Amino acid sequence: MKQRLIYFIKHNSVAQKTYRLVGSWLLRVLGIFVKPDPNLVLFISLMGTRYNDSPRDIYEYMLDHKGYEKYKLIWAFERPEDHPDIQSVKIDTLSFFICALKAGYWVSSTQFERGLTYKKKSTKYMYTMHGAAIKLSGNDCPGRNDFNYKTVNYLCVESDFDKYVFHRSFKAPEDCFLESGRPCNDPLWHATEKQKEDIREKLKIPQDKKVILYAPTWRDSTNGGKSYDIKPPIDFDLWKKELGDKYIVLFRAHHITTRIMNVQFDDFIFDYSAYPEINDLYIVSDILITDYSSVMVDFAILERPIFCFAYDYDEYLVERGTYFDLNTELPNGICRCQEDILTEICNIDFEEQAKKTRAFKEKYDQYGGNGVEIAVKTLFG
Repeated sequence: MKQRLIYFIKHNSVAQKTYRLVGSWLLRVLGIFVKPDPNLVLFISLMGTRYNDSPRDIYEYMLDHKGYEKYKLIWAFERPEDHPDIQSVKIDTLSFFICALKAGYWVSSTQFERGLTYKKKSTKYMYTMHGAAIKLSGNDCPGRNDFNYKTVNYLCVESDFDKYVFHRSFKAPEDCFLESGRPCNDPLWHATEKQKEDIREKLKIPQDKKVILYAPTWRDSTNGGKSYDIKPPIDFDLWKKELGDKYIVLFRAHHITTRIMNVQFDDFIFDYSAYPEINDLYIVSDILITDYSSVMVDFAILERPIFCFAYDYDEYLVERGTYFDLNTELPNGICRCQEDILTEICNIDFEEQAKKTRAFKEKYDQYGGNGVEIAVKTLFG
């Protein structure tokens, strides 16, 4: 029910306006009666669905380092009972909004105020972002005009291109950008072959096989927000026949995706959609296949081959759109059919691919490597 309501508000301009005006007003009135706590820090990742991403890294840094003992650290979760060892509050409840109005600091990887405007001036808001700008986002999306990040104090960016997009599409103030990279990507900048071997052992990946990570982005709902299914036009039996002697595939669906269709998992293709540590999957993988997902920017840090399987490119450009021509900007352009992907992999030159990815990285991963420390010291001094 909640997903359907969110879908309705996103796709109805009258509902958007009503939601913004009424919701913001009610919470501002409530805020008059809530006494601020300057030492309370409220964390949210992926709208309360996960304990991960940059907010987790910032939270754990504060736990592990001296000087932050005075702060009360609270998480907002959809299911607080799943995290008994963490002080938390249930998101989108009255208790959550009171906690948010009380907090001296907000740290979030997705939009904190849910399209509303109720942050107190005394609250410092760090938005670590969940991904880079590849597909159209915010107010650049068809039918959207409800994004306004004027209340954000610090917005973590990976490149000057991020600054351009986030200022334009989210109305983020030009003076809020923090050139830290996304804090959660710090481990990718320092990954070693030893780590790769250790993760392979943990995931029980055969030592004689290379790893392909297939991580497509989500597709919008076709049934009013009831579900967000994905059905890639792939014959994995053919993939197994062509690549099975040398490779295995790790499938990673977007967290919004509700069902993976047309895929039968076996000893060649494995479902890692629910695996909590996506950095592990990046580090252990030799090749990335994606489409319009910003995972390509994360993976580029490792300077390994990236292929874009854009089987619905023409349709996607009409329905959503991208910020640049993928054919000219991505390391290998786009592949429209699985046969093209298979040909690319069967004839791959890893050294040449590393050069292509490095050029992409230099433009879209300008900042990073020490993001957690930069974020914490910027926010808390």
